[in-house]
Amino acid sequence: MKFIVSSSYLLKQLQVLGSVINSSNTLPILDNFLFELDNNELTVSSSDLETTMSATLAIDSTSKGSVAVPAKLLLEILKTFPEQPLTFTVEENNTIEISSNSGKYALAYAPGEEFPKAVNLEEPSVTLVPADVLATAVSKTIFAAGNDDLRPVMSGVFFQFSPQGLTFVATDAHKLVKYARTDVTASQVADFIMPKKPLTILKNILNVSFD
Repeated sequence: MKFIVSSSYLLKQLQVLGSVINSSNTLPILDNFLFELDNNELTVSSSDLETTMSATLAIDSTSKGSVAVPAKLLLEILKTFPEQPLTFTVEENNTIEISSNSGKYALAYAPGEEFPKAVNLEEPSVTLVPADVLATAVSKTIFAAGNDDLRPVMSGVFFQFSPQGLTFVATDAHKLVKYARTDVTASQVADFIMPKKPLTILKNILNVSFD
């Protein structure tokens, strides 16, 4: 398993994914990024069991495979590199070698099969929401979501998509906020509660997009 990727491109993606990882995990494997390589497509994932986030990167490779790489150590290494191509090579001695213009690093890795798999929904409904609409909706509701682990229903934002429009609701039992849009619609009714943690990460990503 071998691939070449831009150092800054990879670092930018991993810094976002790293925000999912808890500072202390009950499962050591969750301290890692999952790298899944399929020729020129690299999918990197992170998870805390409740939230899983993935990014797909275009890279230079003809290999396939998966490994789990220590997240904190990899981020620290990538921050030391100026922009340059990095070559990742998975060795048979359970190490992954990172080759750069200034030298080489070797990291121990775990088999990718040990990383928890995200749940895949069968035939999910799909709704396209403009980034600015979603950013506004999250910003106007997330502050009202609660932080009580005993009441998880209130620890997130309620999303409702329908042919009539989109509705976002948040409450902590003391304050209630509702934000609705009729200029964006869905082909069918779908509703769910998105927890505060992934919403906060999404809000930060969207804010960067509009800076």
